Amino acid sequence: MATTPVKAPPATRERRKFTVDEYFRMVEAGVLKPKERVELIEGEILIMPPMGPPNFGGVTRHARVFISRAANRFSVLVQGPVHLDEHTAPEPDVILAKFRDDDYSFAHATPEDILLIVEVADSSLAYDREVKAHIYGRFNIPETWVLNLPGNCLERFTEPGPEGYGQHTVLRRGDKVRPVALPDLELVVDELLLPVAPTVEEEQG
Repeated sequence: MATTPVKAPPATRERRKFTVDEYFRMVEAGVLKPKERVELIEGEILIMPPMGPPNFGGVTRHARVFISRAANRFSVLVQGPVHLDEHTAPEPDVILAKFRDDDYSFAHATPEDILLIVEVADSSLAYDREVKAHIYGRFNIPETWVLNLPGNCLERFTEPGPEGYGQHTVLRRGDKVRPVALPDLELVVDELLLPVAPTVEEEQG
C-alpha cells in the first residue's frame, strides 16, 4: 500500500517588533536616514511610497487651506510623527492638533492632541483607506480624511471605536464639510481637491 508522506508545517518565525524609542534612536544614530520615507506601524518599520507631484500638491493644498484658517485655534503639522503607543508612530501627511505655543518642539503629538488627520493617497490608497485610517480610529482620533487622488474625492472617516471608524463618507466637488472637532470650521471640498490639470492646448497657448 502506497503511503503519502506527511509534510511538516512551514516553520513560523517570530517578528522582532521595534518600540517608538528604538525607532527614533535609529534615526538619531543614522541607521534610518533623515530623507528616508519610513514610519513605525505596530512595531514594524514600513517604507512609504515616493511622493509624486499630485501627492505633494495635495499635502501643500491642505496645509495652505488649514493654515489660512488656524489663527492660533489649532496647530497645522505637516508630515510629522504621531506617538500613538509604544509600537506605533505613523507620519500622517497633515495633522490638525490642539494649539501649542511651542509648536510641538519638545514632544510629538499624541492621540489626545489630535483633532484631524489627513492622508493624501495615490498608490497607497487601499492601505490608507482600509488599514491606516482604522488604526487612527482605534486610537480615538476624532476624524481622518483620505484625499483619494485617483478618484478625485475626499473620503471621510468618523465615529472612532475599538474596531476603527464606524462611518465612512465620500465627499465630492460641491460638498461642504465641518471637522467633528472643529464644528465652526466649514470647508468647501473643491478647495481641498486638486485643480483640474491643464490640457496640452492650454499649456501651449
